[in-house]
Amino acid sequence: MSLKLYDTQLKKLDYSYKDVYVHTRFGRTHIIETANLSGEPLLVFHGGNSTSAYNLLMYRFLLKNFHIYAVDIIGHPGKSDEVSLSPRNYDYGKLANDVITGLGFDKIACFGVSFGGGVLAKLMCTAPEKIKKSVLIVPSGINNAFPISTVKMMIPLLKYKLTKKEKYIKETASFIAINEEILDKDTLDMVKDSFDYVKTKVGMPSNVSEQLMQQCKAPTLIMAGEKDCLFPAKKVIPRAKRIIPNRTTHMLKGCGHIHMMPKREKKMIVDFLNV
Repeated sequence: MSLKLYDTQLKKLDYSYKDVYVHTRFGRTHIIETANLSGEPLLVFHGGNSTSAYNLLMYRFLLKNFHIYAVDIIGHPGKSDEVSLSPRNYDYGKLANDVITGLGFDKIACFGVSFGGGVLAKLMCTAPEKIKKSVLIVPSGINNAFPISTVKMMIPLLKYKLTKKEKYIKETASFIAINEEILDKDTLDMVKDSFDYVKTKVGMPSNVSEQLMQQCKAPTLIMAGEKDCLFPAKKVIPRAKRIIPNRTTHMLKGCGHIHMMPKREKKMIVDFLNV
């Protein structure tokens, strides 16, 4: 059932796409190749317990400008092998490195959201030479907060599991979205699907080593949500400034973890990647 939603959301992009598979040391990894095939290549990593299809819908403003390779992270919903990697070490960075090599690139611009931002942070530490530029949106792996909200989320989630009443889906998602109005149908469908069919992964990529991150000289843009309960700007931005040599930081004012990217910040991201 997850793959049915995946394919439905992918078709909403209104771009042709191709399924690409690369072999990594951890297993076979699926990548969606899509968007502007004459644009600059951009490797994209989705959020945890989510999919590349949903992630591309949420960040569809990237499609006009970039030749996108959207990675289905191994062990998460999608079409890659169901292999669980440890979020505490640098295996996800090694996976990303293998994907870049498998696609035939020496280096590539990268974009990661939430869990995917943590995957990208691990890549920055393990293979900094593979990265042209990095954009990390509400990322894990820089300075994670203790996830109090995940404990609070368990109550409506349990109510949903027991009753299957969809109002509890919205209630659960509201803890990390702050503003219920931004919970559109695609987001609620993805959250519901994840609760119904996915074995939820709670562990996020752990905070990266300052010493390893110092080796990454690629231009990096970090955007963190002011009201993000998982990776709040007040924690993420100061550490990012301390450990990432060539970085620009930006706070998404009033935004929780799930957010609708404001127009100004969309332009900022595209301009940063295009320079």
